[in-house]
Amino acid sequence: MAPLSVLLLGGTGTIGRATAQALRAEGHRVTAQIRPQADAARLAGCTILRGQIEPAALASAMTGIDAVVSCMASRTGAPQDAWAIDHAANAAALEAAINARVRHFVLVSAICVQIPLLDFQRAKLAFEAELQAAPLDWTIVRPTAYFKSLSGQVARVQKSRPFLVFGTGRLTACKPISDADLGRFLGLCLTDPDKRNRILPIGGPGPAITPMDQAAMLERLLGRPVPIRHVPVALMTGIVGFLTALGAISPRCAAKAGLGRIGHYYATQSMLVWDAARDRYDADATPEFGTDRLEDHYSAMLRGEIADDRGAHAVF
Repeated sequence: MAPLSVLLLGGTGTIGRATAQALRAEGHRVTAQIRPQADAARLAGCTILRGQIEPAALASAMTGIDAVVSCMASRTGAPQDAWAIDHAANAAALEAAINARVRHFVLVSAICVQIPLLDFQRAKLAFEAELQAAPLDWTIVRPTAYFKSLSGQVARVQKSRPFLVFGTGRLTACKPISDADLGRFLGLCLTDPDKRNRILPIGGPGPAITPMDQAAMLERLLGRPVPIRHVPVALMTGIVGFLTALGAISPRCAAKAGLGRIGHYYATQSMLVWDAARDRYDADATPEFGTDRLEDHYSAMLRGEIADDRGAHAVF
């Protein structure tokens, strides 16, 4: 297939940067629209457009574009941020793409929208619905957990501090995917006709991994036992309830309660395909892609070759 002209949104995040690299490696021409103050140093080979996600800037950016790849996502998942980015910013980009007669829009969503209990999930689903109804080809990619989201305890364990798990440590599981593998998968979505007009859940190479499996990886890599501290889920539930009550009089507590609800969700829900008929998550039904493995990522972190890059997503 001939190289495409691709507009990349959200290109300065870790997933966006990996996607830009993957698209460039396939010979596509990549234009990245980034915030005026954003650092474009890691978008080598891309045409850089600086500007906010608003109609005039988007209309200009869409000129000559064959496909849009949106890696935009709210940084915190807080309601105002989620509806502004996960929904409104993507909706503005979609409108501009339709007006410019762009043929294909690829969206990075999230597998957690299958059971939407939080505002950022509902915001993502609202845009997913708009995209599916739009008069152009679309692809919605729902990744499982990312390596960076499972790496927050590497440094603390390296300092001989306990690895924290909720409940038994086996309440949840996922097939984590690296940024690089996800970027390559997004590139395939642009060229594989079978990936058009579909919702595609995607994970990395299996098997599914629980928090206890993550601790075992660190034990193997460090060559010593890793102490485990089990945190009762009921404790988190109580803290969230307390903060929610205080939130009636304190906006700061209300914001903390919202973040607590996000943490509670990830402590109790697996990032795997949901089987509604059987009322359970299904690891076998969760597609796998790529070759990068979480244990190798941990190894590189322990050697100091890569850093914790969660930013606002940090919990531990």
